[in-house]
Amino acid sequence: MWKLNQYLPLYLIASCLFFISHSQTTSNTSSQQRCLPDQSSALLQLRKEFVEKRTYPDDYYPKMKSWKADSDCCSSWDGITCDAHYGHVIGLDLSNSWLCGPLNSNSSLFRLRHLRKLNLALNNFTTIPSEFGQLVRLTHLNLSSSFLHGRIPSEISWLSNLVSLDLSFNYFEYSDLKYLNLRRNDLEAFVQNVTYLRELHLDVVNISSSLPQSLANLSSLTSLSLSDCILLGEFPSDIFLLPKIQAIDVSGNNNLIGFLPNFRSGSSLKQLRLSSTNFSGELPDAIGNLKSLNFLDLSQTYFSRELPNSIGNLEHLSHLDLSGASFSGELPNSIGNLKSLSSLDLSGANFSGELPNSIGNLKSLSHLDLSRTNFSGELPNSIGNLKSLSHLDLSRANFSGKLPNSIGNLKSLSHLDLSGANFLGELPSSIGKLESLNTLYLGSTNFSGKLPDSIGNLNSLNDLDLDSSKFSGEIPPSIGNLSQLTSLSLFGSNFHGQLPSTLGNLAKLTYLSLRYSLFSGKVPSSLGNLTQLEELLLSNNNFEGRFPVSLTNITKLTQIDISGNQLKGSIPSEISRLTHLSSLDLSQNSLTGAIPSEISRLTNLYSLDLSQNSLTGAIPSVLYTMPSLFVLYLDQNQLIGPLQFQNISSSQLNFLALSGNKLDGPVPRSIANFTKLQELYLSSINLKDKMELNIFFQVKELQILDLSGNNLLVSKENINSTHHKFSGLYLFSCNLREFPDFLKAQNELNTLDLSNNKIEGKIPKWFCNVGKGTLLSLNLSFNLLSGFEQPLKVLPWKFIDYLDLRSNMLQGPLPIPPLSTRYFFASNNNLTGKIPQMICNVNSLQVLDISNNRLSGHIPQCLGHFSSFLLVLNMRNNCFQGSMPKTFIKGCTLMTLDFSHNQIQGKIPRSLVQCRMLEVLNLGNNNMNDAFPFWLQSLPELRILVLHANRFHGPIWNPHNRFGFSKLHVIDLSHNNFSGRLPSEYFRTWNAMQMVPAKAQPEYMGSQSNYYEDSITVVNKGLEIFLVKILTIFTAIDLSNNSFNGEIPDTMGMLKDLIVLNLSSNSFTGHIPSSLGNLTELESLDLSRNKLLGEIPRQLLSLTFLAYLNLSNNQLMGLIPQGGQFWTFDNSSFEGNLGLCGLPLSKKCGHSEIPTFEPSKESSFGEWFSWKVVMIGYACGFVIGLVTGHVIISKRPNWFVRTFRVNL
Repeated sequence: MWKLNQYLPLYLIASCLFFISHSQTTSNTSSQQRCLPDQSSALLQLRKEFVEKRTYPDDYYPKMKSWKADSDCCSSWDGITCDAHYGHVIGLDLSNSWLCGPLNSNSSLFRLRHLRKLNLALNNFTTIPSEFGQLVRLTHLNLSSSFLHGRIPSEISWLSNLVSLDLSFNYFEYSDLKYLNLRRNDLEAFVQNVTYLRELHLDVVNISSSLPQSLANLSSLTSLSLSDCILLGEFPSDIFLLPKIQAIDVSGNNNLIGFLPNFRSGSSLKQLRLSSTNFSGELPDAIGNLKSLNFLDLSQTYFSRELPNSIGNLEHLSHLDLSGASFSGELPNSIGNLKSLSSLDLSGANFSGELPNSIGNLKSLSHLDLSRTNFSGELPNSIGNLKSLSHLDLSRANFSGKLPNSIGNLKSLSHLDLSGANFLGELPSSIGKLESLNTLYLGSTNFSGKLPDSIGNLNSLNDLDLDSSKFSGEIPPSIGNLSQLTSLSLFGSNFHGQLPSTLGNLAKLTYLSLRYSLFSGKVPSSLGNLTQLEELLLSNNNFEGRFPVSLTNITKLTQIDISGNQLKGSIPSEISRLTHLSSLDLSQNSLTGAIPSEISRLTNLYSLDLSQNSLTGAIPSVLYTMPSLFVLYLDQNQLIGPLQFQNISSSQLNFLALSGNKLDGPVPRSIANFTKLQELYLSSINLKDKMELNIFFQVKELQILDLSGNNLLVSKENINSTHHKFSGLYLFSCNLREFPDFLKAQNELNTLDLSNNKIEGKIPKWFCNVGKGTLLSLNLSFNLLSGFEQPLKVLPWKFIDYLDLRSNMLQGPLPIPPLSTRYFFASNNNLTGKIPQMICNVNSLQVLDISNNRLSGHIPQCLGHFSSFLLVLNMRNNCFQGSMPKTFIKGCTLMTLDFSHNQIQGKIPRSLVQCRMLEVLNLGNNNMNDAFPFWLQSLPELRILVLHANRFHGPIWNPHNRFGFSKLHVIDLSHNNFSGRLPSEYFRTWNAMQMVPAKAQPEYMGSQSNYYEDSITVVNKGLEIFLVKILTIFTAIDLSNNSFNGEIPDTMGMLKDLIVLNLSSNSFTGHIPSSLGNLTELESLDLSRNKLLGEIPRQLLSLTFLAYLNLSNNQLMGLIPQGGQFWTFDNSSFEGNLGLCGLPLSKKCGHSEIPTFEPSKESSFGEWFSWKVVMIGYACGFVIGLVTGHVIISKRPNWFVRTFRVNL
């Protein structure tokens, strides 16, 4: 809440000038009275209190350095002002004098009873003693920024002659009373007594009360500063009308309410700061009467309605801050009248409409911030008139259209921030005219097209940020002209192609980030010319080739990250030249060869990551003892040889990952000599011998241990309270057959993974105390556990976040997880009985998966109330009865709801429409009886809808409802009683099935969660298949086994991304639409058992991916199309159509199954030869098909496994 850091520099300057502005200069004239002995004695005693007891030299006390007993205090002592007639000290300025310690009540300071001006600012005191009240002649008192804290004494109100009081910006972090405190009654008494007060500065003083109305009686007051005082109640509005008031600052008082009065003309007010207060109401038109106003800050206030036009009357205003204010409506055109304005901040304000063109009249403007504004329309072209502008921030502004070309007229601009703005089109080439520009931020913008070549004209540019921008194409070579550039960042951009070699011309570049972009080709060797470069970040691109040896010339490099690329070859030994390197990441490449031992010369290296490559050879033992190396990743390589940890007592390693290599031999007991190792990952390292678990207990600082995928030897031993404690243990796939005894002592565990072992029987009673008060994640999945030795209503780990018990043999009732649980998995067990009502108390659940058990009874209604947190609710394949919960609430966050394969009855509850984030709804294989829920079309994120095998009925469209399902990928309404026609307009809005996706890495639905992925059962190519994961590119429509009739709509041909289409076992009539030939991604088409007529359209020959076709049992006739995939189908695809003929059916078409033509004499030989070639080709194709089919069947087709995650 305090703004000490913000204002401290200003107050340091102000306090240093205090004595100059409020005191007379010491006179050395012969007429001045000499200092009285009692005065000099008091001052020398004061010096002794603060200086002579300290060990610092006199130079630390520059003002007191001149205080000598043998000289006159009035004429030669710094900081002293004396009365010219009597020799009394009337002024003392010891500001910024390194005074440290308490101001005691008996301090000699209080013997200077004639003091009028006292400045002790910028020192280091403790509390304010009440004896200050004895200095009744004081007119000026400044104790600001001196680490004072505690109560301001009531005696301060005795200083009735005060003209100026400054106690601002005092703060002491190491005290319970960090701030000065001023009680309400003390403040009221003070205000009543100081009738001559002109300046009152109490910033960061804890007042915690309302202000007394009597403040408005201080008719001489010119400056009132009460920022960050925790003021309460209503601010006395009459203070704004005081006749001499010039400055008011009550900013940072979040609970202070107030209203602005109707200001009188002739007001002397120059500065008004109300930021971060609760001032509200309308800003009065009379604001325009403040003709002297030069500083107005109304940021983060609650003034309503529009900004009055009279704001344009403030002709002397130089600073206007309305950021985050609640004004509504448009910004008045009169804003353009503020000809003296140098700074305008509207960031985050609530103005609407267009930015007035008059903004271009502000010729003195140097700082303009329009970030996070809601102005609509285009940025006015007049912005180019602001020739004095040096700082322009349009980040995350809502302007539309193009950035005006006039932006290039801002020749004084040094800072331009367009990040996150909504500008469209290309970046104007006039941007290259901004020759004074130092910083240019274009991150997360929507500019399209190429980055203009003119970007290379920005000769003064230091910092260029293009992170997550949408520019396309390659980086223009002209970027190499930016001779002053020190930072270039293109993180997550759309640039592609090769890097221009001209990047090597950026001689002053210290930071280069191209991470997560689309660059390819080799890393240019010219980058080796960037001799000032300190950070090189090229990760997650498509760079290939070898590691560029030229990079080893950049000796100032401290960080290299080229991970996630396609680098090949070996790591060059020349890398040892980079002696300043602290982080090297070459992981996730295709590097081969041995790890060069020369890496050990990188004595400043802190982190080395070479994981996920194909490195071979032994691990150089010198890596373990590098003097600065804390983090070492070598996992997922092909490193061989025995583990050797020799002479490692000096090792600094905190983190060591060797998992996934081909190491051999036992783990040596010398591993205990790692004195600082905290995390060790040795999973799946291919050791032939069993790994002894107990040797890791000797690694004293080890906290996290991963031995997964190894064959462990767990010895029985005595367990006591001094046994080694772990915070994380990963022992999955270790062939364990029981819970290891050493776990009994593990009462500090955060994470424990014992999954995929062979632990059988009941979970022992003692195990419930393992990490009872610390465990956050527990995974016991894929074992042979049958239950708990001690029956528990609620599982005991009270802070658990992730609990996985799936794929065991658990029996009995569903165990209830602790209240803290967010992710709970108990699927694939033998759990029975009803869901205990206690589940309703676990309302922090985000994923609840209890599928594939034998649970019964009704689904608790409370699960609907969980929907404000719950993301996944999977209760598939149980024995639940009754109806679905009807209690889904507004703000529902459900993304997956799967109640399939139960005995649920009734209707789909209408409250489900509250779940606007729902992606997967699977209610298949139940006993639900309802009409089609048309309202599901309003769920904007719905991707999978399965109502298979229920008793739904009636049409699936309503002429009074607008069509939806724009993101639908899979719809399965099969085996119901739906009827009626499919309207032609129905499929026009199914956008997700209409776009053939660009080739990209495969993603799975639900994969945005680290813990859960969606799955469904589909009928594809005549087989019922359970998809363990669902590719986001998978699309399917299954309307089979219903009573649909009428023609198949032509608009189905718009669904170009469709992979599976099943309309079988209905009553469709008419012809097969030729538009189905547009479904170029289709792999399975089933139209069997309908009443379809006519010929099979030849357009189906263009379905080159079609692997399954079933047109049987219709009324089709004519020749079966010959060629393409049709030659791969057998009789069963066409049987039951009496009018069909041609291959593969035995029925001939006329005299031959291959049509004949009457040849002319000239071409009879050519025609005969052509048909011979066709027949030979068909025969060869048949033979090749048989061979290929054998290979496919015997080798399991990779595309099938990859697409459907099914092993045949």
